[in-house]
Amino acid sequence: MLNARHADDDEDAQVIPLSPDRQDSAGDSPAGPGLLERGIASGLAFLRRRLAGDYEVDEFGFDPEFTSTVLLPPARALYEHWFRVELCGLENVPEDGALLVANHSGTIPLDALMLSVALHDHADRQIRLLGADLVYQIPMLGHLARKAGHTLACQADATRLLAKGELVGVFPEGFKGVGKPFSDRYKLQRFGRGGFIGTALRAGVPIVPCAIVGAEEIYPKIADLRPLARLLGLPYFPITPTFPLLGLAGLVPLPSKWVIQFGEPMTLDGYEADDADDPMTVFELTDHVRENIQHMLYEALLRRGPAFL
Repeated sequence: MLNARHADDDEDAQVIPLSPDRQDSAGDSPAGPGLLERGIASGLAFLRRRLAGDYEVDEFGFDPEFTSTVLLPPARALYEHWFRVELCGLENVPEDGALLVANHSGTIPLDALMLSVALHDHADRQIRLLGADLVYQIPMLGHLARKAGHTLACQADATRLLAKGELVGVFPEGFKGVGKPFSDRYKLQRFGRGGFIGTALRAGVPIVPCAIVGAEEIYPKIADLRPLARLLGLPYFPITPTFPLLGLAGLVPLPSKWVIQFGEPMTLDGYEADDADDPMTVFELTDHVRENIQHMLYEALLRRGPAFL
């Protein structure tokens, strides 16, 4: 395992003194370098560490420094200034291991990015999302997902993460949710076979329901070119009011207002690990979680009000 150093320890990040009656063009304090100089020094230190291999990754490929320095800043700009995300129930996110279950939507799954920013910046938790096989079959996307701490949606990986006290996230609707038409917005699709329930039962961790409102409006899917989707090996090829009509400009998401609401943890204390092998128990618990999240979606929609105001 490689050891990471902080940028503050780098010898090249020198302090350039300024005279008391002088400030730089950015209006910074004369007591130290300006924002630009500090940014350049920090960036050079980051690049030097990457080239020297002086950074840490865990067994899943999670790279905390790369995530916080490269991946989160652009997502944070969308979170704060474009989608203007409002959080509710953040106190319900536990400090120990838990399985967070959320609805999935948006045509392009930006809800996963916004959820990651919310928990990283406001709960000091790194969510480890379980993704579909297709995500990791796309070379660049799969590599970045690993760097961000996410992994395949398989029970073995989920169990190992939960045993380490991690916050694991899952979207049981899968592509059925993220690719549903705009006419079905905020109507939960089927939650698969309830594999996430079996994972929570075997790991003995609570389930945290999560409702995400706002993603449905960023790329309203009005049609689906299924022959083209099959040709490209995709679950769907969406037609929206702006794509493909406006070309690449149609990939800019609409600036909807978002609300992310975390519900009270659903403990499974009355069940045993062996109940994970009982289909009826798994079905009942899956349906209960789904109904809970659907109710939370209605509440969050009322709280948000109009989508773009």
